[in-house]
Amino acid sequence: MTKKPYNATVAHEGSDGKTRYTKVGVMFENKKENGEKVYNLKLDFPVAVSELVMFEPKAKETDDE
Repeated sequence: MTKKPYNATVAHEGSDGKTRYTKVGVMFENKKENGEKVYNLKLDFPVAVSELVMFEPKAKETDDE
């Protein structure tokens, strides 16, 4: 079963003062052969790169390092 992609958005204030969201791409959740989750972010426009890949932090990675 294929999971639906997440919408990637950028928040900005509209002329009426309300927050509006503009879609800038989609994110897909995938799994590597070892079961580790990987996320691919595909942007609708190029920004130095057009795709970013996110991984869950490993146990040794903390915010204090």
